[in-house]
Amino acid sequence: MIGEDPYKNRYFKRYAMLLFVAPEQEPVPSTAPLFTERCPAGFPSPAADYTEEELDLNAYCIRRPAATFFVRAIGDSMKEMGLHSGDLMVVDKAEKPLQGDIVIAETDGEFTVKRLQLTPRIALLPMNPAYPTLYPEDLQIFGVVTAFIHKTRGMD
Repeated sequence: MIGEDPYKNRYFKRYAMLLFVAPEQEPVPSTAPLFTERCPAGFPSPAADYTEEELDLNAYCIRRPAATFFVRAIGDSMKEMGLHSGDLMVVDKAEKPLQGDIVIAETDGEFTVKRLQLTPRIALLPMNPAYPTLYPEDLQIFGVVTAFIHKTRGMD
C-alpha cells in the first residue's frame, strides 16, 4: 500500500494518522464575490461595500487538479503554524519539495505532515515543541501542502 497512487482507488483511505481523499473529477468552477478591501482583525473600518472580482476556490487552491489530493490532519504537531486537528490540507504531488515546505511524508512505515528541512541535514520538523524532530533514514515525500482549510464553525 505504501507509495500507492491515491487516485488508484477512489474512496477514503486511512493511513496512520492521516485521511487521504482523492477528488472524483475535475473541479467545477464555483465562484463567490471577492471583496478586495482588506479586513483588519482589530477595529472595523468603513470598508466599501462592493466587489471587484469573483473568486473560484478551486482555481485558488488547486493549481494541478490531476496531481492534487486532500488530507485531513489529525493531532497537534503542526499547531504553531496554524494547522489543527481536523483541518483539510490541499496537497500537490507534482510540486517539487523545497527547503521549508510543509510536506506529507512516509518514514518508518508511517505517514506524517511536517516542515521539510533539507540542509544541513534532512529532517522533518514539527511545529510544536512538544514533538521531536525526525531524522529519517528512509524518506518518501508524497506531496507538498499548498493550502489548508480550517473551519471556525460547524466542526462537530
